[in-house]
Amino acid sequence: MLHERMISCGSTEAVVTVMSYADGVMTGNLRHPRLRRKEEFRSLSQMILLLNGLLDLEKCLNPPPPLVPSAEDDTERIGVFRVQVLFREHNTWQGRLIWQDENKEFVFRSVMELIQMLDEILAV
Repeated sequence: MLHERMISCGSTEAVVTVMSYADGVMTGNLRHPRLRRKEEFRSLSQMILLLNGLLDLEKCLNPPPPLVPSAEDDTERIGVFRVQVLFREHNTWQGRLIWQDENKEFVFRSVMELIQMLDEILAV
């Protein structure tokens, strides 16, 4: 069974603040307990690669405490999302996307599904 071979990442979480989204191009910043400050990104793929690198650092052992988003001066933002990666195997992620602004939660079974969810939410 595939689930038995997956490594639990202890709900490793990042907070993604989206500042703009136009024609499939997303800009914003990402906060994670391993980062000293928020990291800006200029594309969805850059955000995914940054988060993947942070998950690689975790090795899924002794994860840091959950990230508590702080009230920031992101007044021009269009959305805040929590990305919780619950399981990873190779380049496949399973987890939850929590849209904080609307208090909605979605489950994703792959990075592609996560990308599609973000696009559907932000393209409105």
